[in-house]
Amino acid sequence: MIHVDRQRSPRDLVGKIDRLFALSAGKIRSIERTWRPDAGAPVFTVQGRYQARGWTEWTQGFQFGSALLQFDATGDAEFLDLGRSHTVHRMAPYLTHMGVHDHGFNNVCTYGTLWRLAREKRIMAGEWERELYALALKVSGAVQARRWTRLPGGGFIYSFNGAHSLFVDTIRSLRALALGHVLGQPLMEEQDEKISLLDRLVQHARATAQWSVYYGRGRDRFDVRGRV
Repeated sequence: MIHVDRQRSPRDLVGKIDRLFALSAGKIRSIERTWRPDAGAPVFTVQGRYQARGWTEWTQGFQFGSALLQFDATGDAEFLDLGRSHTVHRMAPYLTHMGVHDHGFNNVCTYGTLWRLAREKRIMAGEWERELYALALKVSGAVQARRWTRLPGGGFIYSFNGAHSLFVDTIRSLRALALGHVLGQPLMEEQDEKISLLDRLVQHARATAQWSVYYGRGRDRFDVRGRV
């Protein structure tokens, strides 16, 4: 049985949170010191050492986004400088990457975090810098929405496995479409057809709910309520 201690407050966690970010700082510095950029993005570990994985570099945004979140939590400008510099100089190819469903991971974690920090006035960012981050998010949202498989009455953003592939975790990349929509960006198709990023977001979410989530209705032997 779980006994809930209702006397605890957020203040009780301060020591553990400080410890968390102290450890995180060391890990971020270690990766920055030892990782070779030409090796690709660090994806998984072998005997405690990060390795790349050839199918897609879906963790590059986590590498630099972690530094930005470290700054967000601690105010240590070392990590802002690290995350901002790498975002501007190394993340541009991911903005127009047509071959992946990972725009939320890579671009929202980097350009999106910088955009938020600038809006919150947590960082000094001039008008053109803020516009750069916003433009990046507009481009990313539209490019991600372009990766589309049509279904009767809707469709979905397909994964790197091909047009048949509806990944449940792609739901997390809908953030890219949401931010693009908030910033006023449509997807422009052939003959100037204008497609709403919000509509595609909703259609993908509906397809995920219909085909990738089990509800315990006897659909098949795997149909356990809540399973994905």
